[in-house]
Amino acid sequence: MRRVVTGHDAHGKAVVLIDGDAANTRTSAIGNSSTLVWCTDRTPADIALGTDVEDMGARIIGTPPPPNGTRFTVNEIVPGGKAGNMHRTETIDYVIVISGEVEMDLDDSTVKLRAGDVMVQRGTNHAWVNRGTEPARIAFVLIDAEPLGIGHPVGRGLKAG
Repeated sequence: MRRVVTGHDAHGKAVVLIDGDAANTRTSAIGNSSTLVWCTDRTPADIALGTDVEDMGARIIGTPPPPNGTRFTVNEIVPGGKAGNMHRTETIDYVIVISGEVEMDLDDSTVKLRAGDVMVQRGTNHAWVNRGTEPARIAFVLIDAEPLGIGHPVGRGLKAG
């Protein structure tokens, strides 16, 4: 997946800082993958002038974003009906299905999402599963949120499985 990151040079001129493959990918035991495109570690985010910026897509982070930050990934969910682990994060998530179909199992229900669908997930317990025959590609933006004080959320620096 090509990743283009823009910014400004020292004089305020808009420039491309990074143009290349998004390479920070992790793969689960069942074959699903998650590629970190970018993250932030504070709000408001740092967009300072200059071309010498940290590649925030190269950071090694767990499932939740850094405290007061964000995490933007593109995930591939393989077909075959194997669900990932049930988990929840203390985040609000913007979910955009780019291609394919995927289901999100909740505690007592399931919702199917198709290409073009969007979801706002508010810290719910869930697992993703592709019960179809084609891979599903999904973009996720996770934003750090106030803790709910329920269940056992995935902690910062930890993976959901």
